[in-house]
Amino acid sequence: MSIWAICSRLAAASAVIQLLGSAEQLQAQISLQEALSGAFPPPAAVERKTAFLDPEDLAAIRTAAGADAPVTQRVVSYYVATRDGKPLGVAYFDSHRVRTLNEVVMIVVEPGDSAGNDRIRSIEVLRFAEPPEYHARGAWLNQFKGSTLSRNLSLKQSILNMTGATLTSNAIVRAARRVLAIHHRIKPWAPASGTAH
Repeated sequence: MSIWAICSRLAAASAVIQLLGSAEQLQAQISLQEALSGAFPPPAAVERKTAFLDPEDLAAIRTAAGADAPVTQRVVSYYVATRDGKPLGVAYFDSHRVRTLNEVVMIVVEPGDSAGNDRIRSIEVLRFAEPPEYHARGAWLNQFKGSTLSRNLSLKQSILNMTGATLTSNAIVRAARRVLAIHHRIKPWAPASGTAH
């Protein structure tokens, strides 16, 4: 890869870099736009939305996510994808600490059954600053496909631990629970939501 291609890639990722650390710490980096394009290729339409959470929302989300998946942000940005007016999925970006350094994952939630049991379609690691041997691989992340917010979404239940990378495993499970709890509270596909704008 030429130096110009490398510079171009880093420039495209600058928004994430500014929020999450210096370029020297990056060991894996995919820009937000690249991630969204990969998750929802054309002709899908992707719209960025923002939810403003009040204390009642936060309390409900924290209860649903569980005590080990803390939720502190009052403002949540998310990306709703549609095609021909029909929902395809919602992408959320979760930044969290693994051991001492940050990781960013994109979690895509897709429509579920008529009872509103939306489920995880995919999880992708966009940035990982810890040593590469602790990085979650695709085969392990595939375990989350089809997961809903339940007691089974746990390392003690349906998710197998990554040998030698328990901190990474826990961090991603917590992110999945946190995102699903937020998703169910803000109802991104509802015609109107009191918390989304």
